[in-house]
Amino acid sequence: MIGGELDRMAMAVLQPGFEGTEPPAWLRRALAEGLGGVILFARNITRNVARDVTRNVVRDAAGDADAVGGTAALVAELRRERPDVVVAVDEEGGAVTRLEAATGSSWPGNMALGVAGDESLTRRVARQIGRMVAAAGITLDYAPVVDVNADPRNPVIGVRSFGSDPEEVGRHGVAWIEGLQSAGVAACAKHFPGHGDTVTDSHLALPAVRASREVIERRDLPPFRAAIAAGVRAVMCGHLLVPAVDELPATLSRAVLTGLLREELGFDGLAVTDAIEMRAVAALHEPGEIAVRALAAGADAICVGVSSARGESVYALRDAITRAVREGRLAEERLAEAAGRVRDLAAWYDAQAEARAAAARDADEGLGLAAATAALRATPAEQAPPLTKAPLVVHLAARPSQAVGRATPLKLGQAIEEILPGTVTAEVHDDGRLPDLSEMARPLVIAVHDAVRHAWMLRLLDDALRARPDAVVVETGVPGPPAGRLYLATHGNSTASARAAARRLTGAV
Repeated sequence: MIGGELDRMAMAVLQPGFEGTEPPAWLRRALAEGLGGVILFARNITRNVARDVTRNVVRDAAGDADAVGGTAALVAELRRERPDVVVAVDEEGGAVTRLEAATGSSWPGNMALGVAGDESLTRRVARQIGRMVAAAGITLDYAPVVDVNADPRNPVIGVRSFGSDPEEVGRHGVAWIEGLQSAGVAACAKHFPGHGDTVTDSHLALPAVRASREVIERRDLPPFRAAIAAGVRAVMCGHLLVPAVDELPATLSRAVLTGLLREELGFDGLAVTDAIEMRAVAALHEPGEIAVRALAAGADAICVGVSSARGESVYALRDAITRAVREGRLAEERLAEAAGRVRDLAAWYDAQAEARAAAARDADEGLGLAAATAALRATPAEQAPPLTKAPLVVHLAARPSQAVGRATPLKLGQAIEEILPGTVTAEVHDDGRLPDLSEMARPLVIAVHDAVRHAWMLRLLDDALRARPDAVVVETGVPGPPAGRLYLATHGNSTASARAAARRLTGAV
């Protein structure tokens, strides 16, 4: 194959991110030269922040219209350079949102939907997320997470999972995929072959799933099998070490990507890597080598979250791939197959124009708040009368994972203040101290997130409850011991969940 054609194939399998709210010159050039995909982050989203103060609190039928409109204009610019570019985004609902990063998601995340237990509700929520993503012109949503949350200490999955039961995760994962793809947007099941039984964040280091092959088969794979049977268009491989399958990280493992995903599970859609700058794999090889090994293992698209200011890093990846083909380290047929699957996804998206038009007319007003309300669980409800006076709300706040990024969901205190003006909010971090609670006449609400994972949070919670045993505790993450202290669990920290909790605490519902 001549050099120009090989270069275009190598460009076709890349999905880089970029800085700014307009396509930089290097990106326009790369698209013209065959770049197959782009991934959008919160840093690429424009919106009119001044409108926040006047926005109706029920906005979940359209999502953040300002952000969607600005993103649609950006995507239109990308498509002017390459009409079939695959534009991807992480829009899970709940804690992980890009289009609504400035305001928090209008829809609860997966664990809340799993707790609500209604697959038709999950399908409707995913359709509305698809409706928002489709309105922005986006091809591929890197969602849903179908990892089984086997270890409550997991620092990166948690409430992003539908739950700890493989069958339940599979059912809701299928409903989510059906809902999203009914809106004409491709879904992506992640993180294959299962990230739920880890205690390491793959953004920071390489996690290991030490379970036996039998356990992986029984626990982690069923949701992926169900997703594939439901016609999911893409699967994202996690940066995981799974010794029961291979001694190589899954992203670089032919045994995982070809043997397990392709041959055993029968998946023939787009296999995409998680971002290759994540330390789980970045600590092992240079970016070009990661891309080459992932493609050789069976990946079709290389996700690159961070690119250099002038795009040199993207061209370096292209050159590493073409060099590997010329040296015989990467089969030309494998690269051609990968590029073909990228084109196939773009063609599928083009064929869904009618589905996107139908979804655009299918607003489901109030769905996000209703779904978040269905996920609330009080323990025990009768011991906490509704708040009638503006409280002090103390947020014990841990640093969010890199997967969450810059999302800023409405805080519980802000949501309560919408109902009880004068509510005061204090935020306390792992190096902070509680305000003086003993002499305070206000009602006290303590909001925690994944308290079971944070010793400092449990310690401060103990201190607060000793000073104020009448305090109401709200857990916005994965509930765990000491469960007896929880008054209310939201099973997620979306804006929708905060408003649902505020309404319950104040007796508005």
